[in-house]
Amino acid sequence: MMDGLTLALDAAATTGTIALLRDGVLVSARSVAMRSDAEERYLPAILEVVAAGDATLRDLDRIVCGEGPGSFTSLRVAGAIAKGFALGLGRPLFAVPSLALIVTASEATARAGSRWLATLDAMRGDRYLALITVGTDGTVSSLEALGLAPATTIAARARALAATPIGPDEAVVASPHASGLVRCVALVSSAAPVDLASWEPRYGRLAEAQVKWEAAHGRSLA
Repeated sequence: MMDGLTLALDAAATTGTIALLRDGVLVSARSVAMRSDAEERYLPAILEVVAAGDATLRDLDRIVCGEGPGSFTSLRVAGAIAKGFALGLGRPLFAVPSLALIVTASEATARAGSRWLATLDAMRGDRYLALITVGTDGTVSSLEALGLAPATTIAARARALAATPIGPDEAVVASPHASGLVRCVALVSSAAPVDLASWEPRYGRLAEAQVKWEAAHGRSLA
């Protein structure tokens, strides 16, 4: 599945990350701030990563996008770009859980059989959680999405699961990065390409703007 050129994108943690893999091996990668009032940074950074791999967009064999959960706006931007490339180039688009990319992007997690409670800020005092196990070859062997939990309960949840917390706000500090796709081959290989007409990222919860609107109007936004 990972033969040829793979462009990986993720922006679950508001930082846009990009990686180019050739035959499953990392060729080039970059991180860039998503939000800027002065300029668009993410798309130019993607083109730079592809060029750094001595390739063009037409050389790509597939696109893989972090599907979240995470930052609503940043996920939408990354997802829209990924879908645009897939449609325009006629290439398949695959999705990978962004919480897995927290574990696989960190050098601290390669120990075989290690268990990790990956977390990411969900706002309002909550965090998104996933229980991830690393296999004998250092890649993700299993992932169980655990939804939302109060940040104050993370330590107890990790102890109960015999797992080590990892994330931007945990003792083992790590953020999702598209380069972690190198160690997520099984997750992508076992999945079919997404349906480009209907796919969108898994946001994990309603956008903050929608929550505020519903609170102000006392009803759900249709």
